Amino acid sequence: MTARVDTVPASLKPLLGMYGHSIGFGLYALYAIQRPTIRIDVAGSEQLQPDRPYIFALWHEAVLLALQWSVPRFPWPLNTCPQASMQHPLWYMKPIHVVLGYIGVERIVLGSTGYHGREAAGRLVEYLRAGYSTVLSPDGPAGPRRVLRHGILHLAAESGLAIVPLRLHAWPHVVLPTWDRKRIAVPFSRIRVEIGAPIVVSAEAPGSAEEDLIRELG
Repeated sequence: MTARVDTVPASLKPLLGMYGHSIGFGLYALYAIQRPTIRIDVAGSEQLQPDRPYIFALWHEAVLLALQWSVPRFPWPLNTCPQASMQHPLWYMKPIHVVLGYIGVERIVLGSTGYHGREAAGRLVEYLRAGYSTVLSPDGPAGPRRVLRHGILHLAAESGLAIVPLRLHAWPHVVLPTWDRKRIAVPFSRIRVEIGAPIVVSAEAPGSAEEDLIRELG
């Protein structure tokens, strides 16, 4: 069984730390160097209330664009509350956990589908109820692409937070040969962030918000 970042043998933890922080810092530095060359346009932020936590949602294909938008630190409106993030727990994800720490994520919750995902979701709900926001990809971490998993609806229903759909576009951009067709902006390009209206999920019928969320995610 592949080791998790929190169950790596003690003898290998220094190597994991060196691997995670060296690659993580390199990725962060690369994003930070190119960030001044990228123009960011944000539409729809007036729909959100300052200092109110939300569950922000975007398709997995846009996660790299979201990182390019967020470096060097989480932008408004994402930074009005502390951030928690549920992340895939296997050891090779350590650099991503490091990058998230650099941009301002205070709590990393380890877990995903097939890797104690329900327990991780329960811990994330506790943070959301305590005033944290989070950013989730409802078709991740392994797809199918643009197929919404119901976990995000249950997180919203359990926490009482509204879901805020995010649509990110870039001109020009490169499409990577991954399952989700990740997009990444090239230097001197433009990223447009469209913030949708918050979607309230009923605890009695969480599935009733599914069509609204899929439509707003585009």
